[in-house]
Amino acid sequence: MQPKSQLSKNSWLVVGLGNPGPNYSQNRHNIGQLVVDELARQFGASFKSHRTGALVAEFKMMGGDKIVLAKSTGFMNLSGSPVQALQKFFSFPNSRLIVIHDELDLEFGDIRTKFDGGHAGHNGLRDISAKCGTDYHRIRFGLGRPVSQQPVADFVLSNFSAAERSELGTLIARAAEMAGEIIEANRS
Repeated sequence: MQPKSQLSKNSWLVVGLGNPGPNYSQNRHNIGQLVVDELARQFGASFKSHRTGALVAEFKMMGGDKIVLAKSTGFMNLSGSPVQALQKFFSFPNSRLIVIHDELDLEFGDIRTKFDGGHAGHNGLRDISAKCGTDYHRIRFGLGRPVSQQPVADFVLSNFSAAERSELGTLIARAAEMAGEIIEANRS
């Protein structure tokens, strides 16, 4: 695949992790996709199918920097190949990649950024890191751990509770803001 255009050095690929289809759309595990949906809404961008196996929305920021938002059309645990294909197609280095994902080791509502590091048992990150390396930016959206004996897989594949949904809009907006903060802090 040849890249379709040369990007400025301040262009970014922002990937929201999740699973495809309406059955998963409001699951905790799909928070990354909910955040990139918010970014697309804020910038008036629409997602379209892309030959890399992802849905892609593109827009330009002031100054001409291009932002590519992406959601894989495959399952979370196989996120590496679509991210790798997007990086290759658009010529994005890891230093210009932001991955937004759910994080069990942070309490619900705690959102943090991180550059580089391990996957902490997150299979989507594990696959991305195996195919692309670990030196990329992450926005970690805290879910907390299940309070009962509920298996982790069942927990992340369930919808947010009513109490969580009451805060979700504000938290998604904050995570979207944090993507902008990463971009601004890393301007060349």
